[in-house]
Amino acid sequence: MKFLFTVLCLFVSTIIMKAQTDKITDIEWPREVSTNEGILTYYQPQIDSYTGNILEGRCAISLKPEKGEMLFGAFWFRSFLQTDKEARTAVLDQIDIMDLQFPGLTDSTEIANKSAKIASTLEKMDIVISLDRLIASLDDAERTQNLADNIDNTPPIIYFRTEPTILITVDGDPIWKELKDQNLQYVENSPFFIAEDLQTKSYYINGGGKWYTTKTPPDNWVVTGNVASNIKEFAKANAPENENTETAKNEADITPKLLVVYKPSELIATSGEPDYKPIQGTKLLYVANTENDIIMDINTQMHYVLLAGRWYKSKTLADGSWVFEDPRNLPADFQNIPAESQMASVRVSVPNTDEAKDALLEQTIPQTAEVVRSEAKLEVNFDGDPKFKQISNTDVSYSVNSDKQVMKINQKFYCVDNGIWFISNYPAGPWEVSDHRPDEVDQIPPSAPVYNTKYVYVYNSTPEVVYVGYLPGYTYSYVYGGVVVYGTGYNYPYWYGSVYYPRPVTYGYNVHYNPYTGWGFGMGYSYGWIGWGYHPYYRPYWGPCGYRAGYRNGYYNGYHHGYHSSINNGVGNGYRAGSQNAYRNQQSGVRNTSTRDQVARNKDVSRPSNRPNNIYADKKGNVYERSKQGDWKERTNVGTRDAPKSKEAAKTKRDDINQGTRQPGNNTIKETRPQTKPDRRPQTREQRKPPTKPQTRPQTRKKAIPQTQPKPRPTERQPSPPNLNNSYQNRERGQQNYDRSRSYSAPKTRKTTPAKENKETGRKRR
Repeated sequence: MKFLFTVLCLFVSTIIMKAQTDKITDIEWPREVSTNEGILTYYQPQIDSYTGNILEGRCAISLKPEKGEMLFGAFWFRSFLQTDKEARTAVLDQIDIMDLQFPGLTDSTEIANKSAKIASTLEKMDIVISLDRLIASLDDAERTQNLADNIDNTPPIIYFRTEPTILITVDGDPIWKELKDQNLQYVENSPFFIAEDLQTKSYYINGGGKWYTTKTPPDNWVVTGNVASNIKEFAKANAPENENTETAKNEADITPKLLVVYKPSELIATSGEPDYKPIQGTKLLYVANTENDIIMDINTQMHYVLLAGRWYKSKTLADGSWVFEDPRNLPADFQNIPAESQMASVRVSVPNTDEAKDALLEQTIPQTAEVVRSEAKLEVNFDGDPKFKQISNTDVSYSVNSDKQVMKINQKFYCVDNGIWFISNYPAGPWEVSDHRPDEVDQIPPSAPVYNTKYVYVYNSTPEVVYVGYLPGYTYSYVYGGVVVYGTGYNYPYWYGSVYYPRPVTYGYNVHYNPYTGWGFGMGYSYGWIGWGYHPYYRPYWGPCGYRAGYRNGYYNGYHHGYHSSINNGVGNGYRAGSQNAYRNQQSGVRNTSTRDQVARNKDVSRPSNRPNNIYADKKGNVYERSKQGDWKERTNVGTRDAPKSKEAAKTKRDDINQGTRQPGNNTIKETRPQTKPDRRPQTREQRKPPTKPQTRPQTRKKAIPQTQPKPRPTERQPSPPNLNNSYQNRERGQQNYDRSRSYSAPKTRKTTPAKENKETGRKRR
C-alpha cells in the first residue's frame, strides 16, 4: 500500500509540475519581427521611469534590410503596464513611440520615413516580457518603494519546544457556538477544528489525520482513538470539499504535541536539542534540526529568528525575552551568507542583498485587470444594522460588522473586494464599479484594519471598462527597513454579534517569503489542520487571496526547508496559483487578467531572434554592444568603434559609457520623427491613452515619483547616474531569476536527518 501511495504521489507531482511550468510563458530576448523595411530586431527594454501603471523607457534596435548593411538605433517609448504574476509575464500595452533614431546617419527624408514606418509597426504591437526580467531592469528606473509607515514590530509571544509541536491559534478568548440538536459546541474564532461534546465534557481537536482530546483546555491534549460519534460526524459533514482526511491519517508517523494559544504567538520548534551548524565564510551558526530560521552570531552569542519577515533576537531560545531587531542593524556577517548556503533563503530578509533588492522591486509591480462595469457584481453582508468607526485623524470611517471592507467617505460608501473599488449611495447597495479611487484612503494608517485598501488603484476607464490594479500591500506584503515583511503587526479586533468576522493576522502561522513564490505558511500546517468547512469567513485571516499552504508541511517531511521546495515536490499551494490573484476570485466582470491573452490576440507578433541579447542604448540614443569579455563597442552605423587605447582616452570613453554620454565630435542627430504623429491606433486604444496626469501612489511615496507625466525625450539629455554596466548586471540578474522561475530551482534546502521522513501530498485548497 505504501509503495502504491508513493507511486501515486510521484505521478501527481509530475502532472502538477508540468502544469505549473506551462504557466510561465517562454519569452526569450532579443525579439524580431518582419517589416517592409527588413528584419527588425529589438533588444530587451531598459526602463527609465515607472509611475502608477505607466512605464517609460528606451530600447535598442537593429534593422537588417533586404539589401545593405545592418543599421543600429534606439527608440523611446511610453506604455501601459499589464501584469500576470501567476504566469510571471508583463505586457507593455498601448505603446507610444516618442522618438526613434539611428546614430551616425545623416538626416534625410528616407531615414525619417524609415523611422516613421518602424515606429508605426512597433505601436501596433504589444511587447511581452518576463516579469522577472522587468523587475530586475527597474533597478535602473526612477521608481517608488511600497513603504509602510508605522507598522507594529512588537514581538508576539514566542514559544520554544524541542519536540514536534503544532501551534493552535484562537483569535482571543474562545467563542463557543452551540449546536443543541447535535449536543456539541465548537470554537468559532479559530481556523482549527476545536469542539466539545456537551454530554461527556470532553474537548477535541482534529488535524493531520489525528484526533486529540482533553478535559482541561487549553492544555493537556493527548491523542485518542475514542472520539464521540457526534463530534466525528460533525467534522466529516463539514470537511472542506475534496479533502481526503483518510489519506492524511496515513501520512504522519510522527505525532506532534499541541500548543493552544489565545494571543498572537509564534512557535520555534526543534527535533531535540538545537543542532548548530556553521554557515560557511561567516561567524554565524544556524540551527539545522528545525523548520524555523534561527541564526546565532558567535561574536555576541545572540540568537536571531525570522518571523513574518521580521528579525527578533534573544540571548537564549527558551526564555522568550525576544526583542525586535531592525534589519538595518543586523550583524555584518548576515550580508555574507552565501547564496548556496543552507540558509540562503534568509538573504531576502537581509537589506542590500540581491534577493532583498528583487523583493523590493517586486513590491512596486501591480497585478492588473480590466473590469467590465455592467458585469461586476458585489454583495455585502452586515451582522445587524451597519456600524461604522471613524479612523482617527482621517476623513474615513470603516464598517466593523460587515464581511467585506466597506468605508464611508464624503457621504459615499466604498467597498474594496478582490482588488476592485465599488461605490454606492447606501451601505447595503446597490453597488457599482467605481472609476475613481478616493484620495482620502491615503490617510489610512496601518493601525486600521482597512489599511491594505490604499494599495488598490484605478488607472483609467472607459464607459464600458475600468482598468484596475493592486500592489502587494493589498495582500499584506509591506516594506520596512529595506526588506519585505508580512502584515502590519497590529492585532485587529474581530467582530462578533450573531456571526464571527475575523480580521487580518500577522503572527501564528510561521509566514515566510520567497521572491519566486510569495508568502506562504510553514510549521506543520498541512493536510487537515486549517480551513474546515464550518468556518465560512476563513479568508479574511490572510487577505483577499485566502489560505495557501507554504513550507513542506513541517515535521511530516523531515524539515526540508523552503516554501519553494513544496513546488519542486508537487505539493501544497505555494506556487502562484490562480487563487493568489485576487481578480480570479471575482466571480464575474473581470477579463484580461492573463497577459497570455495578448499573444492569443496576435498583438505580440514577434519571434525570438538568434542574436545575443547584448545590445544596449544609453539615454542619448547611442547604441553599444557588450562582448563576452566585457568590452563595449559603439555601433554608430558608420563603423564600429572600439574603446580608445590610451589610458586617459580609455578612461574618458569608459566614463562616457557609464554616464550615458557621447564623446565630443560625434554627430548630433536631429529629430527624425514627424512633428505631428498620425493616429495609428483604433478608437478603443485611443480612449486608453495614458492620462495627462497619472494617478499618484500613496502619500508616503509621492516624493519619490514625478508628479507630472514625463515629457518626450529632448534632443539633448543630461548625463544620468544609471550606467550601461548597471544595465548589463541587471539584465543578467533578470535572466537568472527568469531561469529560476521556469525551473523552480529554489535556494538549497537544509540537509537534516530526522528520525523518519514521510511522503506528502500537500493540503488542497477549499
